[in-house]
Amino acid sequence: MESKLRLQFWGAAGTVTGSRHLLSMDGRSILLDCGLFQGVKTLRLRNWAPFPVAASSIESVVLSHAHLDHSGYLPRLVREGFKGPIYGSDATLDLCRLLLLDSAHLQEADANYVNRHGLTKHRPALPLYTVADAHRAIAAFRPVPFDTMTELAPGLRLRLSRAGHILGASVVEIAHAGMRLAYSGDLGRYDDPLMRPPAPVREADYLIVESTYGNRRHSRESALNALADIIERTVARGGSLLIPSFAVGRAQLLLFHLWRLKQAGRIARNLPIYLDSPMASEAVEIYLRHDADQRLARQDAIAAYNVASCVSDVEQSKALDRSPMPKIILSASGMATGGRVIHHLKHYAGNPRNTILFAGFQAMGTRGAAMLDGAQTVKIHGEYVPVRAEVSNLSMLSAHADADEILRWLRGFSRPPRETFIVHGEPDAADALRLRIKDELGWVCRAVEQGDSAALG
Repeated sequence: MESKLRLQFWGAAGTVTGSRHLLSMDGRSILLDCGLFQGVKTLRLRNWAPFPVAASSIESVVLSHAHLDHSGYLPRLVREGFKGPIYGSDATLDLCRLLLLDSAHLQEADANYVNRHGLTKHRPALPLYTVADAHRAIAAFRPVPFDTMTELAPGLRLRLSRAGHILGASVVEIAHAGMRLAYSGDLGRYDDPLMRPPAPVREADYLIVESTYGNRRHSRESALNALADIIERTVARGGSLLIPSFAVGRAQLLLFHLWRLKQAGRIARNLPIYLDSPMASEAVEIYLRHDADQRLARQDAIAAYNVASCVSDVEQSKALDRSPMPKIILSASGMATGGRVIHHLKHYAGNPRNTILFAGFQAMGTRGAAMLDGAQTVKIHGEYVPVRAEVSNLSMLSAHADADEILRWLRGFSRPPRETFIVHGEPDAADALRLRIKDELGWVCRAVEQGDSAALG
């Protein structure tokens, strides 16, 4: 007799953030991803709500990849009593060490700042988690090789295959009692110049699939040409180019494109390029340690990732803004929600000679989304900063598969899953993907909402 399984969706349901999917069976439970909610305040407040089940009752966590909206709640889960192993690919766990410790430092620093300046209604304001919590989570990391069925417990097996997206990103397959569940995580692009394409999954009884771009197709315009044009016109008017960039994944892709432009002579070889993100610099070292997971030959990866000068300390970062010379600055965060890029934004956004260039999806409620929607001002450190600079977006650089690419991956299944659950998308994107899956593939599917559950089998 087959065992009954149950899925519960406690994040990335009706939104693109806070990925948390709980699989329960025979009194045991596995959490697929353990992400932070990011973006608008109503979503961020969910991070402070008690987890819907006792953290101590969760047997293990399996990570699809390292981005904080998929891994950033782990220290809090540990703080609340989780004591099990945390599985992921080797590269995913390497990147998670970097991201979780940085996130914990920021949590502590933010709490200290608002307490010192009396900017909180809480007495005192507390961090969501601490560096010590992050270290406890990291101690539970258990790397899993790609393309190998790994036994997690008697009768419970795990297989990871490459999803593209970022270094180490995985499609997760769980097999138990004759039933197989597949979870796409975040799917990458088939033509990504750095990452290998998403590996096909041939069959699964149930499928969880992302829908970030479920209602859109990426521009087929050359990212290289678009970037060259933006740089050329910005420098021609004596301005600088500020690129808010995710430290993991996007920064490395941008460095590659900038290297190619310099190699081809399409931008001046002496045009300064700065990588003002200590985390991105550390991520580069991790990318170089896992060169087998990438398309680039090692010598090309080394050259590309070293096209920029790394800015280490805060004083060097401030000095960039004092220099009037045209330059390119890559700095985190990618949606301009925090990090060093905020200070640069205050300096460069008000000058029409400059360009603020975003490089992919901007979640609702972020400064990036507001600026791309035409905001005349953005609020930074309590001040309204005018936006007079050119604002643009290289949407084709997204590391997420678009709607056509998601359908291409789904067509790799040899038979339809019994049911497909659509997650990690705004409601319009998730529903658009649902309709395409239903109409083009004839599959049973639904777009899930926060708190939904489903009995499997």
